[in-house]
This record gives sequence, structure tokens and C-alpha cells, in this order.
Amino acid sequence: MKRILLLGASGSIGQQTLDVISSNSEHFELVAFSVGEKVDTVATIIRLHPGVKYICIKHREYIDILQKQNPDIIFFSGDEGLLKIVKKAPYDLVVNALVGFSGFPPTIAALKKKATICLANKESLVVGGEIVNRLLKKGYGKIYPIDSEHVALAKCLSQAKKDQVKKLILTASGGAFRTYRLEQLSDVKAEDALKHPTWQMGAKITIDSATMMNKGFEIIEAHYLFGYGLEDIEVLMHDESHVHSLVKLEDDSFLADISHPDMRLPITYALFEGQTKFECARIKSLKQLDNYHFHDFDAAKYPCVALAKEALKMGGTALAVLNAANEVAVYAFLENRIPFLSIAKIIAKELNYVKVKRQTIRNVITSDRLTRLHLRKVIGN
Repeated sequence: MKRILLLGASGSIGQQTLDVISSNSEHFELVAFSVGEKVDTVATIIRLHPGVKYICIKHREYIDILQKQNPDIIFFSGDEGLLKIVKKAPYDLVVNALVGFSGFPPTIAALKKKATICLANKESLVVGGEIVNRLLKKGYGKIYPIDSEHVALAKCLSQAKKDQVKKLILTASGGAFRTYRLEQLSDVKAEDALKHPTWQMGAKITIDSATMMNKGFEIIEAHYLFGYGLEDIEVLMHDESHVHSLVKLEDDSFLADISHPDMRLPITYALFEGQTKFECARIKSLKQLDNYHFHDFDAAKYPCVALAKEALKMGGTALAVLNAANEVAVYAFLENRIPFLSIAKIIAKELNYVKVKRQTIRNVITSDRLTRLHLRKVIGN
């Protein structure tokens, strides 16, 4: 029985992780979790998972009433509380399903505790991949990705030697605007961007899918997870989201991972530390897979991918600037304060200003804070 700390339990990945834990109760027990704005989910999670002894909530004002209702549970709050629950709770696995930069410090804290991390928080590797890899090389913990694309790559790469691999190919649905022409994107609204054609996700990552910044982030993640250079990682458009990634071999043959778009598959793969346990009932025969569509990636339509690549080339704290600018711009778009096409323009301007420093925890946090402060002045709160 493995004890689990779930960060971000009330989000999309968090809720599906709870489903996987419940379906595999002979293997896993939830002992600690965090939630953000959805405090109303706490009671349900406690009822379904009676082994919980530690909880972190975003806002301090809810602790007193929750503590009275649950006197045997230890509560923490805020970003500081996330670090405390990582340091103090007893667990065997950490699932980091937090959204945004807030997931980075807990990842580092868990690695320093030599924990095994099932990582759905893209930003941990985007802003701090150099730091994470330095810790991993020193024997501090393990990381299993939860992204469907990186789980697919891990499966495919396990079937080939490194000198046999020619390219890593990340597939992309193209998000809500995949059928739009570039000139049509100037008038789109947040409610349009939130209509993803194949995946059910949170608001922020759904916008990242529409801009394809999520794919830029996944290129950065693949670089740090698997050790391949930018020239060895490509993006391929795939409408159905069934082929999650491919590996092109030196003989120009391909290895591919194919399944229904169900995040419980990669979650289970990560929780079982690289083993396939979850049965997806929706694809039982290859006859169901006879109508797939692939397209070349349109760099002009999706400039955020090039921005992510440029930040990776710059290295160091440029990646923290990339992420902070993206987060601020995405939330401004969700609040209808900027148009869709301004997201990439804002990020590009911030990267032009950046003075790259070595990637240390302090430098990353400082770069994140300063970028947000600058953009709040530019865009407005």
C-alpha cells in the first residue's frame, strides 16, 4: 500500500487522480491533499478517503471551521502551506497536479525529501528543468510524468536504444481554433477558446492548448525528461488525440502510443511508476482506428511554440519569464482584458527584455515575481 500526497485535488487532473486511487484502493491510500478555490470539495474527499491526515487549503480564513469539523486532521494554508505539507506529511508518492508556477516550489521541496513525484505540473520543468535535473543526478527523488504525450514517449523510448532514435514527435490537437485561419483569431473570445475538441481540462491549460503554448511547454519538458535537443523534437497535428506521441527511428520506421484520450491512463502509469494497469474500454479493436488525420504544424498560426523554443535556447531564467508572461497574459485573456492574439505578443516582448541569469531557485522565483509585477503595470490588474 503506497501513501499518496495529492497537490491540486480539486482540479481536473486531481479529480481524475482521486478516481484512479479509489479504483486501486488495494494499492494506494490518500493521506494528504491540497485544494485551491474549491473548498467545498474538502468534505467529499475526506468522506471518500478516510486515511487523510493532512490538508492544505489556499485561503487561511477557512481553516477554523474545517478544523472544528475535522479535529484529527492537520491543516495548512497558502503557498507556505504547500511547502509544509510536502515536508511534514508521511507519503510514498507525491502527485503534483497544481496549475502554474505555484507547483514549482513543492516539486523542489519533494525532490529534496527524495520523494517519487508523479508530475502533471508542467511549469516545474519549464521554469526549473535545469534545477530539477541537477537534483535528480544527485539522487534526489524520481519523476514520472503524467502528461499523456510524455508517458507515450516514455513507453516508446523503452522499446528502442538511444542511438536508434531519430526524432521525438509530440502530437497536438490544435485546440479549439484548429480549423480557424490566422486572420479569424483576432476576434475570438475566452468562451470560444474553452471549447476543446477532445480533452476536458481546466481553463488555463485549455487556453494554452488554443495558443499551443502547452505544446511549447511539452517540448521543454521532453528535453529535460529524455535528454534530446530541440532539433530532435517535432510537433505533428493530429485531430483525434488518439496517437499521443511517436518516436521516429533511424530506419524511418515509427513507434507510437495509441489510446482513447483518457487522462486516467497516464495517471495510472505514473502512480504505478511506469507500469500499465488501467484498462481503457473504449478502444478494443484496431478497426476503430481507421480514420485518423495528421497535418503539418503551422508555425505562423501558433507563434507560442517558437517562443518556447527560443526561451529554451536562452536557458536559465528566460524560462521563468516565458512562463510568468504566459500565465499573466492567459488570465488577462480569460478576463476579457486583452485579445487572444496579444498573448503571444506580450510574451515575445518580455523575452526581448530578459537578462538571463543562472537557473537557481532564488533567481527563478525572483524572475517570476518581477515579470508579473511588470506585466500588471502594462496590462493592469
